[in-house]
Amino acid sequence: MKFLQYSVLPFLLVVVILSLSGATLAHSHGDFLLCLSLHLANSSTISKVIYMRNNPSYSSVLNASIQNTRFSTPATPKPLAIITPLKTSHIQSTIYCSKKHGLQLRIRSGGHDFEGLSYVSEVPFVILDLLNFRAVKVDTKNKVAWVQSGATLGELYYGIAAKTKTLAFPAGICPTVGIGGHFSGGGYGILIRKYGLAADHIIDAQLIDANGRILNRKSMGEDLFWAIRGGGGNTFGIVLAWKIKLVPVPAVVTVFTVNKNLEQNVTKILHRWQYIAHKLPDDLYVDVGITKVSSSQAGKKTVQVAFIALFLGGVDELIPLVQERFPELGLAKENCSEMSWAESVLYFGRAPRKSLDILLDKNVIPRTIFKAKSDYVKEPIPESGIEGFLSMFLEKEADFAAILMVPFGGKMEEIPENELPYPHRAGNLFQASYIVGWRKEENAESGKYISWIRRFYSYMATYVSKSPREAYFNYRDLDIGSNNISGYTSYQQASIWGFKYFKNNFKRLVQERPRLIQ
Repeated sequence: MKFLQYSVLPFLLVVVILSLSGATLAHSHGDFLLCLSLHLANSSTISKVIYMRNNPSYSSVLNASIQNTRFSTPATPKPLAIITPLKTSHIQSTIYCSKKHGLQLRIRSGGHDFEGLSYVSEVPFVILDLLNFRAVKVDTKNKVAWVQSGATLGELYYGIAAKTKTLAFPAGICPTVGIGGHFSGGGYGILIRKYGLAADHIIDAQLIDANGRILNRKSMGEDLFWAIRGGGGNTFGIVLAWKIKLVPVPAVVTVFTVNKNLEQNVTKILHRWQYIAHKLPDDLYVDVGITKVSSSQAGKKTVQVAFIALFLGGVDELIPLVQERFPELGLAKENCSEMSWAESVLYFGRAPRKSLDILLDKNVIPRTIFKAKSDYVKEPIPESGIEGFLSMFLEKEADFAAILMVPFGGKMEEIPENELPYPHRAGNLFQASYIVGWRKEENAESGKYISWIRRFYSYMATYVSKSPREAYFNYRDLDIGSNNISGYTSYQQASIWGFKYFKNNFKRLVQERPRLIQ
């Protein structure tokens, strides 16, 4: 299989595109479908695997995993077909036929990619949707699990919680995120300070390479195994399943939320949080969420800063710790709740906690329309800087805007930045993510909201990482650089985004690429 030069790393996932021959595009499409049908060789299977545009189920299958509905409009480019493989041979056949007949292949697990890159392309393409590859096998005795790429984080957590309350996995809080994309970009969550990234705990993988070979860690080699844990698993092949090492947690953990707004001296409290959060004991994680809310004064708005925490222990141990290390927060026992680790995931994800079955609900998180960006902060932002960005939340375009600040330190400070492709380790106080949304009926005016977040991002430039201005791979943002839609993309051009996501690890990813995909 021939890959586009340098375009494989963050944006094209598995690129199996060849130059279109002299045949017409329609003929090429027909040849692809004929090829796939012949390889599947079972008419009853074909109807469950291939969804063409004229199939009554095409739209529902396409839209089922589109989480950002900004990319679900009549004008959004649509795939020629959606392939939902039932077994490994179906994936191998799709790779072979898309390669042979010049169609780009987009791989989708959960559909949460911020720019819709797993289901949108500007060149002729098909989607390979791993929705049927969702098995989770948990081995509590050896503290490991195998999870397929099409499973969601919620399904993984449910599988763990069904067997034990004292093992967990350090990944994200959104239960509908797909394993494949999350793990391959690094993956972080509320256990980041204690245990690092999801990718730090991957100990084996099953991958189909560009030639259809099925490889594990031993047969793929350590260079490729390094690359798929943070450099984009679908960059060098399709990762079918991951073997992960589970981590210990107490049977009971404690969470709390303390809300402060502009009328409650929140600028000074947030300023102080920057000096404290990354230095707290590893068992304590306190992040920050910023939104616009209604003020106590009728008809007015204010900015609310929510300090939300997970503590790997009981409330009686937590209260004196926070009162000593972060007294400005004013934490009281009534702010706290004790629960299991799996329940804490639902707590942070703002999902109902009546039953862990919620973890299996693929619609528990409302689908929205949004644009997002990310940053890394290495020095505390002064109070004047905080006042400036908080004031921007009072603008009309920020009615559905938010910031999430995730504290680092702890385990993240201990792991070298070249250990995996994900490089953002020691020296970062926190990661900052920005998002702005709008209503569906405002789509025609989306430009003003995107303009707002770009202005916000520009304002923050003074206070965040520089040379490069770093960004998180899993929060891909085409504003910071992209490849040519088709054809050759030079290393110099790709470096514009490559070093922001991967820093110096980008060089290794590019240098290893030709050998790894042979």
